[in-house]
Amino acid sequence: MSSPRPTRTAEDRSAWRQGIAVSIATGAYGVSFGALAVAAGLDVWQTCVLSLLMFTGGSQFAFIGVIASGGLAAAPSAIASAALLGARNVAYAVRMNPVVGLSWWHRIAAAQFTIDESTAVALAHTEPRARRIGFWVTGLGIYVGWNIATLAGALLGDVLGDVRTYGLDAAAAAAFLALLWPRLRSRQAIAVGIAAAVVAASLTPWLMPGIPVLIAAFVAILVGWFNWLGARGERAR
Repeated sequence: MSSPRPTRTAEDRSAWRQGIAVSIATGAYGVSFGALAVAAGLDVWQTCVLSLLMFTGGSQFAFIGVIASGGLAAAPSAIASAALLGARNVAYAVRMNPVVGLSWWHRIAAAQFTIDESTAVALAHTEPRARRIGFWVTGLGIYVGWNIATLAGALLGDVLGDVRTYGLDAAAAAAFLALLWPRLRSRQAIAVGIAAAVVAASLTPWLMPGIPVLIAAFVAILVGWFNWLGARGERAR
């Protein structure tokens, strides 16, 4: 006799909604990458292959940024910059390993979809099943949307003009804020968010794209590790 099929809980439905919403907001930003990559000197096929294989927005934009300034001769530097920014996904993979599924093929497949957004949506939930739904819906949804949008941007770049004026990057950031806001319920969480935001904003004008985020993540880890304004602060209220 087969076991009854598990019912979909409210948190499962929330994971679906969040995953789809973040996928739409983030995937659409691939239009910008496609247009900018072609403007940097890549052809349509190179642009699409980059999205299919690399699939991490920060690394992709860093790659074409270096190529745009130095041409194909700067490819080694572009690859190094992209690899540096993609290193954060290793930390995500360690955290997501028990979330994505128990079988080895789940974990191998999850490597391609372990990005900022899929990790954020998964960790926005507490139930294991909802976390798994959030991870896969977001990762797969963004992958499909990002690659379709990349192709559209590469083909229509001249028609679209400067796609950065459309504010698609702001839509992706707004999706992240919507996930973060409900978690800011303690002093420590607020302290982590403020400290990381101040560091990232202060360093952005001076460092290459992506590096301020990595430094801000390190600051967030320090704040959490030393429990600044954490449990002691909560008890003192």
